[in-house]
Amino acid sequence: MVTMSQLVRPDTGSKRRWGILGLGVAAQASSCTFLYGLPFLVPELQAADGLTLAEAGTVVAAPTIGLLFTLIAWGAAADRYGERVVMALGLGMSGLLVLIAGLTSPSLGVLFVLLLLAGACGASVNAASGRVVMGWFAPSERGVAMGIRQTAQPLGVGIAALALPPLAQHGGFHAAMLFPGIFCLVVAGLVAWLVLDPPRPEKKPGAAKPLSPYRKPALWRLHGASALLVVPQFAISAFAPVYLVSSHQWSPLTAGWFLAAVQILGAGGRLVSGYWSDRVGSRLRPMRQLAVASAAAMLLIALGDVTWMWLVLIAIVLAAVISVADNGLGFTASAELAGSAWAGRAMGAQNTAQNIASSLTPPLLGLVIGDSRYALAFCVAAVFPALAILLTPVRAED
Repeated sequence: MVTMSQLVRPDTGSKRRWGILGLGVAAQASSCTFLYGLPFLVPELQAADGLTLAEAGTVVAAPTIGLLFTLIAWGAAADRYGERVVMALGLGMSGLLVLIAGLTSPSLGVLFVLLLLAGACGASVNAASGRVVMGWFAPSERGVAMGIRQTAQPLGVGIAALALPPLAQHGGFHAAMLFPGIFCLVVAGLVAWLVLDPPRPEKKPGAAKPLSPYRKPALWRLHGASALLVVPQFAISAFAPVYLVSSHQWSPLTAGWFLAAVQILGAGGRLVSGYWSDRVGSRLRPMRQLAVASAAAMLLIALGDVTWMWLVLIAIVLAAVISVADNGLGFTASAELAGSAWAGRAMGAQNTAQNIASSLTPPLLGLVIGDSRYALAFCVAAVFPALAILLTPVRAED
C-alpha cells in the first residue's frame, strides 16, 4: 500500500494536530446543518410559503444536488492549493449564501439556486478536511482520527435537529436559516485563523507530475465497493422508521427515539472500525469483513420479518451499526492508495460514488417494497454488500 506517510512524514508529535482535527469536525458538522438538516424545516417551509410537499422536498434537496457536482473539483483544489484555504473559502461562501437566503426571503426559484450553490460550496469541506487528517496523522492512528472526523455528519444533523425547529417555530423558516449561515461563517473564520496545512513532499525543479492512480483498477474497485456498501445504510435509515410504524404498530415517536439511539451506536462503530484498522495495519481487510457482516445483518432482518419481532430489533441495531462502520475505512483507503498529490480528488470521487448510491437507494428499494414487501427488499439490499466482498481490492494494500 502506498501511504501518504511514505511521501511525507506527519508531525505526529504536534499536539496541535488534535485541535486541527477538531476544527475539521466542526467544519464538516457546520456544513451538515444545512446540507442534511433542512428537512427539519419542511413543515415551516410549507406553512410560510404555501408549498406542496413535493415543492418543499425539492428545495431541501438543493444543497445535496449541488454537493454532488463539485466534490471532485474541490478535491482537486485542495490537492493544488492546500486544505486551509479551500475549507475556509468554500465554507465561508456557503455560509454567506445560506445567510442571504435567510435575510432576503427570496422567491422559490431563487431560494433553490441559493441553496444549490451553498451545497456546491459546502462540498469543499469533505475532501479538504479529510486531507488534513491524512496529512497530520501517521498510519497507525489515522483510522481513529478519520473515525472521529466521520462523526461530524451525525453531529451536524443532531445540532440541526435541536436548533432549527425551535427557531422556525418562533421566527419562521427564514429566521431559522440564519443559524446554519452564521455557524458556517464562524467556523470558516476559525479554520482560516487556526488550521495549518500539513507538510507536503518537496517538489524538485523539472520533476514530472505524479501519474494518475486511476491508471490502475484499485481505486475504481474501491469506489465501487464503497458505493455498494452504502445501500444497506440507506435502506435502514430510509425504511426502518416506516417499517416499525406500519408493520409493527410502533408510534412514530417511539420509532424515532429507538433509531436515534441506534445512530449513536453507529457513531461509536465508526471509531471502533478505525481503531481496528490501525491495529491490523489495513483498511481494506476490515472493510471486506464488514461487508460480510453487513450482508448477513440484512438477511437477518428479512428473517426476523417473517419470524420474531425481537430478532428484527436486534438485526436492525446490528445492521445500522455495521453498515456505517466501513465509511471511514473506504475514505482513508482512497487517500492512501492515491498518494498525497491525488488524495483530495480520490476522496472527492469516493464521496461522489457514495452520494449517487445513497440518492438511488430509497426510490429503487421503495419500488421493491411496494405495499409491504419489506423482507424481499432487505434481501435485495443484502446483495449489494455481497458484491462488495468481491470488489474490495484488498491485494492493493500489499
